[in-house]
Amino acid sequence: MKLKLIEVDGKQYAEVQDGKPVYTGDDGSVTTYDAPAMHATIGRLNAEAKGHREAKEALEAKIGAFGDLDPEKARKALETVGNLDQKKLIDAGEVEKVKAEISSAFQKQLDQAKAEAEQLRTQHAQDRISAAFSGSKFIGEKLAIPGDMVMAAFGKNFEYKDGKIVAKDTNGNPIYSKSNPGEIASFDEALERIVETYPHRDSILKGSGQSGSGAGAPEGGGNVRTVTREQFSQLSPADQAKYAQAANKGEMKIVD
Repeated sequence: MKLKLIEVDGKQYAEVQDGKPVYTGDDGSVTTYDAPAMHATIGRLNAEAKGHREAKEALEAKIGAFGDLDPEKARKALETVGNLDQKKLIDAGEVEKVKAEISSAFQKQLDQAKAEAEQLRTQHAQDRISAAFSGSKFIGEKLAIPGDMVMAAFGKNFEYKDGKIVAKDTNGNPIYSKSNPGEIASFDEALERIVETYPHRDSILKGSGQSGSGAGAPEGGGNVRTVTREQFSQLSPADQAKYAQAANKGEMKIVD
């Protein structure tokens, strides 16, 4: 490009348009040159170039930390890790759900086992107490009624605890032995003490003297009557005493 000249009074001067010199290209085109604008553009481009260079250098530094790492393989690996993390989250939720279900099922089994164990303990205690009444020497030698009837009347005073039968008085206090102070009374000793406090004891003791309690035999005249053990167990204590006294006199029979 060449500066376009004009001749004035035999002298050549540079042509100016809008305060800007005019240039002519090799192809004959005419262009004005705005020096301040071009200077500003060059400065802006230099700043942009510097920014791009610094960004490139920073990116190269980051990439350099990965050495010869294949970007495509790295991307696939990150996708795999992402999927794995999601699977772990899903699995964790499933595990908690399964754990809750197992815990619930186990708790039901545990409650059932506890209930069954308690039932067995109760049955075992009843069996031990029943066996004690059935095999009682005191009942066989001193009382005029069989062991099951004695149990119906006094069984509530006995409980099976810590592997032994413990008797309690009418106030719920343990009965202690007189012959072995400080020790729980044996079954027969405790039963004898309980019978001693029974208001109608004379009617259930053998050879008690048939008129000791003043309780008469059940109505029915001189004929011998019978009553089942089940019927006897449903009577009040006072009526049981009357029936027992009648049985002791031979006026009544208690049958199975």
